[in-house]
Amino acid sequence: MELAQLPFSQACENNQRPILDVLKPKLTDSLQLLEVGSGTGQHATFFAHQLPHLTWQASDQHCNINHINCRINHFKRSNLPSAIALDISQTWPTQNYDAVFTANTLHIVNRQLVEAFFAGVAKITLTNANLFIYGPFNYQKQYTSDSNANFDIWLKQRDPQSGIRDIEWIVELANAQQFELVEDVSMPANNRLVHFIKR
Repeated sequence: MELAQLPFSQACENNQRPILDVLKPKLTDSLQLLEVGSGTGQHATFFAHQLPHLTWQASDQHCNINHINCRINHFKRSNLPSAIALDISQTWPTQNYDAVFTANTLHIVNRQLVEAFFAGVAKITLTNANLFIYGPFNYQKQYTSDSNANFDIWLKQRDPQSGIRDIEWIVELANAQQFELVEDVSMPANNRLVHFIKR
């Protein structure tokens, strides 16, 4: 399949450079990163190119693996292996990773899967592992913009169990798995990039 025929996200193109600016200095000592919910695969191919010292392992639901791997195969990077199927409520990889990245996932899945995400990440990471979560969050149960409020309405109409998460709940779930919040960075389009380290 030609690259132009593969699923494409303009939002990925827009946010990858600002995300890289945050990730790059924090991943200098990391060697194995798991991306949870790789979507179109655009982040995987971009970050693998920009971070050649790091093996970037893409993952997603089984139904998305073929098109992600078509994109990965097009770029043929030695630090970008084929994507793996990952259902966060089921069995996680047996390999240990020293970094995990996910973008625009926790507001899509239901609350039980958000909890399963943190439990799964805890199982595949060792002490001092980095965890990066990109997306919109609420603070003190308040939206940070009108666009986020409208987006949350759209999400809940699509699935009542989805929606923009309260950052306080996310930090609570992370803390329960020994992840400590070390930075919360404002990003374009009313998003955040939160960075946790496993203690």
